[in-house]
Amino acid sequence: MTDIPRRTAARTAKLASLPLGVAGRAAAGWGRRLAGGDGEEITAQMMAKSAEQLFAVLGELKGGAMKFGQALSVFEAAVPEEFAAPFRESLVKLQSAAPPMPPRDVHRMLDEQFGRGWRRRFAEFDETPAAAASIGQVHRAVWHDGREVAVKVQYPGAEQALLSDLRQLSRMSRLMQPLVPGLEIKPLISELQDRMAEELDYRDEAEYQRVFAAAYDGDEQVRVPKVVASAPKAMVSEWVTGRKLSDVIARGSQAERDHAATQLSEFHYSAPERTGLLHSDPHPGNFQILDDGRLMVLDYGAVARLPDGMPRPLSEMVRLALADRPADLLQLLRDEKFVRPGSEITAGDALAYLAPFTEPLRTESFRFDRAWLQKQAGRVGDLRSPQFHTGRELNLPPQYLLVHRVTMGTLGVLCQLDADVPLRGIVARWQPWIFED
Repeated sequence: MTDIPRRTAARTAKLASLPLGVAGRAAAGWGRRLAGGDGEEITAQMMAKSAEQLFAVLGELKGGAMKFGQALSVFEAAVPEEFAAPFRESLVKLQSAAPPMPPRDVHRMLDEQFGRGWRRRFAEFDETPAAAASIGQVHRAVWHDGREVAVKVQYPGAEQALLSDLRQLSRMSRLMQPLVPGLEIKPLISELQDRMAEELDYRDEAEYQRVFAAAYDGDEQVRVPKVVASAPKAMVSEWVTGRKLSDVIARGSQAERDHAATQLSEFHYSAPERTGLLHSDPHPGNFQILDDGRLMVLDYGAVARLPDGMPRPLSEMVRLALADRPADLLQLLRDEKFVRPGSEITAGDALAYLAPFTEPLRTESFRFDRAWLQKQAGRVGDLRSPQFHTGRELNLPPQYLLVHRVTMGTLGVLCQLDADVPLRGIVARWQPWIFED
């Protein structure tokens, strides 16, 4: 444990290289432009090198750095194409790739979590990890009763890495903003910090996964692997594998992308009503499409508790916006503290601000694509836009923050899929009151 301060200092130095690298490339780029270089070509080269550095640093460090990168990957579709294209491949890699930990560390962790006789629980155990992510890696094994299982093992020092990374990223958020133009970095980092404790204890994750597995047992659209055993820093569940959602995004046919997007939407809107929980880590690395067409959902470390289903005030806002009732909508926004004290926002302003978010529910099928999401991001982010000024008058109460981010993240993945989704029917099935008069 004595080398943790030294490793922390090394991690901090590597993270600090991100904004410094961007600044250095920008300065070099300006010099080349002044010398007569092609501006667009120089910008593309700068962004490509920044993307390469982003993956190299965040992927190598894992911990909070990689968790941050995974969260960024969800919102890639909202970034203007000239900025997003060089980052896309690098961010996709962050969804499911990270350097593995040595076998000796895996053995030591399993000794601590399941006892020195842990090998007797397994008929086989593959020393080579099948997947590696932000705070742990997965090994394929065979349980003593013959079942194929996935063994998730937390990295030694994961807690210290998360704390150090997120603290450092928060301090550098303003300097790092040029890496992802159009996205607000600091609130995203703050939320990752708030969720950190739950994600570090695999017993919590196992309990959430058991609830989801029971609710979707035998379901025709969603598959959740069952938990076999769990400990604070290790977990065993059924081994199930399919086609990665990132592969569907990159190479799927239109029919395959439409199907995957529909299954993902069904899961997002049905889970709160069926389980009282919301899966809160919607990046594509946590989803696969099985051979039978079902959506397999992984990683329950980040979950929002919604014992009464999706918060009714949020659904009511959508209902009033769909019904074109601006006065009632504004009153509800004020009652639920969505409007800042002293604001002079009008009912028409509120309705205009929310209108695009209800657009996918006004038709039987809606096409989610990057152009649509970029238009919405630009509308609320453009200083010249009336919606930008409306947004500054609005507030997002803390109890709705996670639900909002997960919903927007899911929409981001739908737009990456570039898919037609019958969202109105899905929402009507799980929140029918939204369409009541």
